[in-house]
Amino acid sequence: MSSNKTLSQWLEYLESLHPSEIDLGLARVQNVARKMDLLKPAPLVIMVAGTNGKGSTIALMEAALLALGFSVGSYTSPHISRYNERVKLNASIVDDDLLVKSFEHIDRVRGDIPLTYFEFGTLAAFDILFGKPLDVVLLEVGLGGRLDAVNVINADVCVITSIALDHTEWLGGDLSVIGSEKAGVLREGVPFFAGENLPHSVYEIAASLKCKSKVYNKDFGLIEIPDHNESY
Repeated sequence: MSSNKTLSQWLEYLESLHPSEIDLGLARVQNVARKMDLLKPAPLVIMVAGTNGKGSTIALMEAALLALGFSVGSYTSPHISRYNERVKLNASIVDDDLLVKSFEHIDRVRGDIPLTYFEFGTLAAFDILFGKPLDVVLLEVGLGGRLDAVNVINADVCVITSIALDHTEWLGGDLSVIGSEKAGVLREGVPFFAGENLPHSVYEIAASLKCKSKVYNKDFGLIEIPDHNESY
């Protein structure tokens, strides 16, 4: 696609690139990411998978890290009102120009490699986030985990928030199978934070990889801080 196109024009173009909206697999994205030297990410990458609570988990981590003085980038999907919301630098959404430049770069490098709308956007997020001097990058997995485009990155910390029946046509028809798919983001020996009531298949994979697992309501959780101003 030629340059000097607006973000809206680029997004329209991306929707036309691949015959399928979803085409799970890592080979295409990994190939382009390698060409763009995007497989060497920020000093610390935290990846969040699961069914519900992914976006809110990233928002909470982002706020906490910023409060501690760290520089933070994040990639989430889908967006609510503007595509730009998917990529943030220190909690500020990126502008159109930054996304357009990344789209142009990807389109030049990919050659004849077909990419879906989500894969193209994921590579653009990597291009933006890994090109900045950030302390921490937070990545939300889109669909599943094992074959999701985000999973071409080896995260330093993995979170699986919760698991329910979702996208069964792609991930399988029961929680155990879906859990195995989502646990595909785990890496050998990496810290793993588990949400509530995950299928046993997740813990089996975590154990086989010797992950340093921490489980919600067992190893960590929320505490209620009393309101000392409350009258009795």
